[in-house]
Amino acid sequence: MKIILPDGSVKEYLEPKSLFEIAEDISISLKKNSIAAKVNDKILDMDRVVSEDAEVAFLTEKDPEALDVLRHSTAHLMAEAVKKLYPHAKFGVGPVIEEGFFYDMDLGDDVLTESDLKTIEKEMKKISSQNSKIERSVLSYEEALEFFKDDPYKVELIKDLPKDEEISIYQQSHFTDLCRGPHIPGTKWIKNFKLLSLAGAYWRGDSKNKQLTRVYGTVFFTKEELDEHLQNLEERKKRDHRKLGKQLDLFMLSEYGPGFPFWLPNGMILRRELENFWYDVHLKEGYKLIQTPIMLNKELWEVSGHWYNYRENMYISEIDDQEFAIKPMNCPGGMLVYKRDIHSYKDFPLKVGELGLVHRHEASGALNGLFRVRNFTQDDAHIFMTEDMIVNEVKELVRLYEYMYSVFGLEYHIELSTRPEEKFIGEIATWDKAEKALADALEAIGKDYKVNPGDGAFYGPKLDFKLRDSMKRIWQCGTIQLDMNLPERFDLTYIDSNGEKKRPVMLHRALYGSIERFIGILIEHYGGAFPTWMAPVQVKVIPVNNDYHLDFSHKLVELLQENHVRVEKDERDEKLGYKIREAQTKKIPYQLVVGDKEVENNEVTYRRYGEQEQTTVKVEDFIKLIVEEIANKK
Repeated sequence: MKIILPDGSVKEYLEPKSLFEIAEDISISLKKNSIAAKVNDKILDMDRVVSEDAEVAFLTEKDPEALDVLRHSTAHLMAEAVKKLYPHAKFGVGPVIEEGFFYDMDLGDDVLTESDLKTIEKEMKKISSQNSKIERSVLSYEEALEFFKDDPYKVELIKDLPKDEEISIYQQSHFTDLCRGPHIPGTKWIKNFKLLSLAGAYWRGDSKNKQLTRVYGTVFFTKEELDEHLQNLEERKKRDHRKLGKQLDLFMLSEYGPGFPFWLPNGMILRRELENFWYDVHLKEGYKLIQTPIMLNKELWEVSGHWYNYRENMYISEIDDQEFAIKPMNCPGGMLVYKRDIHSYKDFPLKVGELGLVHRHEASGALNGLFRVRNFTQDDAHIFMTEDMIVNEVKELVRLYEYMYSVFGLEYHIELSTRPEEKFIGEIATWDKAEKALADALEAIGKDYKVNPGDGAFYGPKLDFKLRDSMKRIWQCGTIQLDMNLPERFDLTYIDSNGEKKRPVMLHRALYGSIERFIGILIEHYGGAFPTWMAPVQVKVIPVNNDYHLDFSHKLVELLQENHVRVEKDERDEKLGYKIREAQTKKIPYQLVVGDKEVENNEVTYRRYGEQEQTTVKVEDFIKLIVEEIANKK
């Protein structure tokens, strides 16, 4: 048996070996520090046995993937502590999520409060200090049902497993759970954790089922990482876009339209800047712009597949004795625009873009400011092409996304989301071909990516762009979806070089994703202190004394407006310090204080938001500075 290590070296064994044994053979310290191991790209527990040739990489706390294993095991530790404190508790699922984990639990008549989390934490620390081994066992289907016969949630999960799936359990001290794993070797690794919050969650996400108690937590390998994360969480509370949206007069929400945001004047300026940026970039990139109707006939949605796969999220009405639906996506309208004309291969790639308003019936409990709404604007585009253009067009899109996200200071990574288990249209062979094409495109341009199984759209696989903001949160915004199904369903064709009709390949793509949600992300990313080019008010002019400085301030405002700078003048009869503090509160990028010296010398004294330093320059120099800053989107 040959074991190939990451450095290319090979270990040979005459008999099967556990990963612990292989690590020990390399070095004692590696065995001691290994959390888990990646065997042929699959992460396994350290006590798993390797019996055939394999590529093996050991994961220590320095490897990002090891953190998910730690978090999964911490969810089990929390469940063990809860079970000890509430012996009647039954458990649903406890997955790893971005930045932590949660566990859903049925506590019967007991109700957890925030103060109870400290009690659970204390019990977790006690259990962790005992350094219990975490051991895996495999059960038959019948053995698993017998083992969990008193737990209806586990029984339901077991019955839903594919018949050929191996059923594993993990045991630690006094707790055993149905779980695929993997897990850390023992509880001693679990030291730097914090339980964060409580929520209600319907079993399996279905409102017809019982509501369980969901406990959220997080864990890190070091105390420093945990402290930094907790500090970030406090900063996020201060930057809540709902609070800042109200403070900065950007948007409002009303009980007369839950999930339907109202844009206020400042918010409209911010929104228009993002839209204009989008339009400018896309026109330069060769996109043709269209607008399609918000409401279309049921028959169209049947052709697209939405009526059968997405109807529960659509708003439906009757017009002239026929059923219509408000569009939840822009794509079908884009298909009709394409079908209007006869297309040649010479037209390709044909790039058609639309800022289209869509509506989706989200559950009321899921609504969350601008992050989860019922109507939003998708910055959609559809790129029609031949199959041999896929790699190049994906490459061009990744370049475009990289540029636009860099303007906002947002980093990203890419995930390839593949065919859903259920509710998909088209042949599996077509899906396989499309998934391979996207993977080939990323590999051709040297872009790393992670596979996200089963999370594709119902009509095709996709590349999801996961953005990281200034507080290290991950947001799913941009997407590129390769669709070989809708061109078939809508009978889209083009004339090839031989004069024959062929089926085009289509890329769906959105960069902001949802303008509303993207604005919510940016509000929190910047803490409301937007770059000058985006800021609703870019300059606040503050005369020291209206009797002497108001005329000069008025001329200064006119001059700035002539240079397309958004400016306001504060001529209220208030103290200077009060007016400066208010401009700071509104997070206006520049405050210009006008006094005797400024009037006499035709100067301005400016202060940037968040800085104490004041700078005095000639008026023309300040105008040149801010115009350049806005133009370059600094």
